[in-house]
Amino acid sequence: MARVCELSGKKVMTGNNVSHANNKTKRKFLPNLNNVSLVSEKLDLTVRFKISANALRSVEHAGGLDNFLLKSKDNNLSPKAKRLKNKLLKS
Repeated sequence: MARVCELSGKKVMTGNNVSHANNKTKRKFLPNLNNVSLVSEKLDLTVRFKISANALRSVEHAGGLDNFLLKSKDNNLSPKAKRLKNKLLKS
């Protein structure tokens, strides 16, 4: 899962560099990914994720990793995050 946020599903986007002469060349817009350790308070686990800075702000806004995972949709999450969400739902 290279260059994909594990919690929000943000991926590399493509577009054009446009010069003053209106020449267009392809370019990539890379997400701002960071390796972060997040704590699950209900499970007493520390989990390492590769997430975007925007997703980190969303986790903090939601009140922690547990609340964020319970509110998020499964199609955005990585398999590792889905497993953690299922453990939270069972406990």
